[in-house]
Amino acid sequence: MREGAHPGRIAAFPAEESSRQATRARGIPSYGPPWVGRKSTTREPIIQEPEAYDPEGSEGFEPEATRRDADVTESARANRGWWDRNADEYQTEHGTFLGDDRFVWGPEGLDEVEAELLGPPEELKGKDVLEIGAGAAQCARWLAAQGARPVALDLSHRQLQHALRIGGSFPLVCADAGALPFADGSFDLACSAYGALPFVADPRLVLREVRRVLRPGGRFVFSVTHPIRWAFPDEPGPEGLAVSSSYFDRTPYVEQDEEGRAVYVEHHRTLGDRVRDVVASGFRLVDLVEPEWPAWNTAEWGGWSPLRGNLIPGTAIFVCERD
Repeated sequence: MREGAHPGRIAAFPAEESSRQATRARGIPSYGPPWVGRKSTTREPIIQEPEAYDPEGSEGFEPEATRRDADVTESARANRGWWDRNADEYQTEHGTFLGDDRFVWGPEGLDEVEAELLGPPEELKGKDVLEIGAGAAQCARWLAAQGARPVALDLSHRQLQHALRIGGSFPLVCADAGALPFADGSFDLACSAYGALPFVADPRLVLREVRRVLRPGGRFVFSVTHPIRWAFPDEPGPEGLAVSSSYFDRTPYVEQDEEGRAVYVEHHRTLGDRVRDVVASGFRLVDLVEPEWPAWNTAEWGGWSPLRGNLIPGTAIFVCERD
């Protein structure tokens, strides 16, 4: 579900304790809550392989959390590495919520079965669909079950190994969302659930690439953490309801190693920025969905909780069309 916190899905998501603590301290959202939901079909997600070399350095490494600029290249390199290192833990923590073949737009639990943001399920049959920041390709698997022809794309090779583990008859592509390896007009629809866009330095690169590969009249639907969350601490209780930083401060959040190399990057855009990015990239914004917190979801984790969810939005879903 995320390309590079978790997109989907993409896209989102410090798994090490030091990263979680840094996220809470900086007062901006984490993108990888241990989502707890109603459906679980996930099998044991750990892929048994020799332990890989850790590019961050020696055991016990704790990245430094800071706010500084990070360009397109540095952001992509850092987040590819982060997701390759943390894909196993992400799938273990979130697999129960995501299932093997569920299409969920965010931690509130809004399901595409109910939302129909890509269109009625019966109209998906035969459609070519690109999922960006696919992670283990749960959304693509659901689309295939509706008769669509999905392609699941992710920046992280390790995330796609989990897609192979679960299985499916659709293509998996390891590539950067800012340079899609497809011909113009290859798809009818595109989607990204918390994938790619929170992690790229220039979201218009991604949006323009998506528009390029869509056919005229094609629809792109993507979800991200609601921009207002940037201003609040990443806490589920009352302390998470007081503004702690500027909503208008767009300086990226960066975790870096001892030599100052970024190992994880998140980028913030205001709600207005997101709308302008969509329009400037040649799309027409047809809907902006802010899912409300459902009564059935009683889970509390990170910055997500019924308390916060009932008072401030947690997810923003942009429904865009190419004319």
